[in-house]
Amino acid sequence: MRYELYYWPSIQGRGEYVRLALEEAGSPYLDVARERGTSSMMRMMEEGATPPFAPPFLKAGKLLIGQTANILFYLGARHGLAPKTEAGRLWLHQLQLTVTDFVLEVHDTHHPLGPSLYYKDQKPEAKKRTEDFWNERVPKYLGYFERLLEKSGGSFVTGRRLTYIDLSLFQLVEGLRYAFPKRMKAFESEIPELRELHDRIAARPKIAAYLSSERRIAFNEDGIFRHYRELDV
Repeated sequence: MRYELYYWPSIQGRGEYVRLALEEAGSPYLDVARERGTSSMMRMMEEGATPPFAPPFLKAGKLLIGQTANILFYLGARHGLAPKTEAGRLWLHQLQLTVTDFVLEVHDTHHPLGPSLYYKDQKPEAKKRTEDFWNERVPKYLGYFERLLEKSGGSFVTGRRLTYIDLSLFQLVEGLRYAFPKRMKAFESEIPELRELHDRIAARPKIAAYLSSERRIAFNEDGIFRHYRELDV
């Protein structure tokens, strides 16, 4: 099956977690908006009995699947990126939903008053939110995943086999390094297991090839992870 991924063509965003899973699986896919423009994506959101609320969404045969965690739940079971047991798959889904919560908090560091306002219109609030994010939220979220890795008994979150949650944690570390290079450098001594996981994922042949290819969109100030120097102090 050749999948069709629908997401904004100029940012990594939430679609990147799906791209990483597809790349690791070696599964062919069309990044539709990048190839055909956003109009085809918008049409898909208006058609059919079960239209998605927003991108990313994935077309798999006759299925149209929305929400990042839901897409990964589907792909994981079909491409060896999730445990075989129902309990294991649900546990992984739970972890991905926790990643989803954290990604929203990352976004809110630069848009604490909401996405309808520009960053320049909420700078004081963004600075205050970022301080709380690094003092309270980053240690809580990344500390949780660090502890899971410590007791996993293997090189990955669920043990010896890579799953899509490992790919998602790689992306979190990458994104935080881009958005907050100074703060992240100071914090990384607290998360040695996550740091090693990141490097382990980056060295995987298919992921390494993807990261060096034109398919990998560069981080920029339109996505979720944004670098503003005044927030990284």
